Formats: sequence, C-alpha cells, structure tokens
Amino acid sequence: MAENAEIASLEESFRKFAIYGDTKATGQEMNGKNWAKLCKDCKVTDGKSVTSTDVDIVFSKVKGKTARVINYEEFKKALEELAPKRFKDKSKEEAYEAICQLVAGKEPINVGVTKAKTVGAVERLTDTSKYTGSHKERFDESGKGKGKSGRENIVDTSGYVSAYKNAGTYDAKVKK
Repeated sequence: MAENAEIASLEESFRKFAIYGDTKATGQEMNGKNWAKLCKDCKVTDGKSVTSTDVDIVFSKVKGKTARVINYEEFKKALEELAPKRFKDKSKEEAYEAICQLVAGKEPINVGVTKAKTVGAVERLTDTSKYTGSHKERFDESGKGKGKSGRENIVDTSGYVSAYKNAGTYDAKVKK
C-alpha cells in the first residue's frame, strides 16, 4: 500500500498526537480527543464530506466495546474508514494512501495558546520595586523573593531585647 518511510512517518504522527496534552501517555494508545485533534490539524475533516461527528463515529466503531482508546492498528482501520468518505472520487486504495499522506509527518498545532502579557496594569502590579509596606520586605533589591524569611517574622532567640545596642557583648565582658 504505502512505502516504508511513509508508514514510519505515519506511526510517528500517531505517537505525537497520542501523547499530546497528556503527561502520562506512552504514545501506544490514542484517546478520542486526540483523534479528533489529529483529524482537524491534518485537514482530514473538511466540514463537508467529513465532519467532526463522522470522526467521532469512526472512533467509536474501531475501538473495543469497553475501551476508551485506540492503538496503532485500530488507528489505521479508522483512517481506512474515513478515506473513501474524504476522497470520494478515488478508489479505496488510492483514498487510503491520500489520507495517509495528509497525516504522515504532521504534529499537533498549538494555535491560540495564551502568552503572558506584561503591559499596562499587569506590569505595574508585578514590579516589585514599587511595593510598599510589609510586601516590600518579601523581596530583595533585585526583585527576587526572599522565600520564608520574607514572609515570617523570625524570632530573635539571642536573649537580648530588640534594639539593644550592646547585644552580643556579654561574653567579652565576663571573660575580662
């Protein structure tokens, strides 16, 4: 059907989409959400002949009865199911090869990822040099947080009253 290099890149695309958004995923199985993302990102769904509903139906058809994920073999069967629907003018084998070419070598697209903004009010609120009062004590001159020492009043266990000028001189006086 397809060439050896194309099959390898198809499997690589399967693995990339299978682990997308899931830190515990191994890349051996793909869930329905990632299958839908693969179909959308690789332009398998066109909104006319193949819709997101078709993609979900095919996923349900190829997975096991109680399973929630598909493996690579089931993934290939799902592509076979969608191929004649996506490419109506081609034969079954040609349609499958065309759909494999759509998917092969692709990886998930991160469109619409929110970037951190530091302009206007946000910049003013996060500038530690402008902090006052007790909040000012939590940061050093460079703006780096002091951690626990900046949040808590550390108790002076030296035995002297606070602000005593001759603190720490007792041992020197006794030895004389």
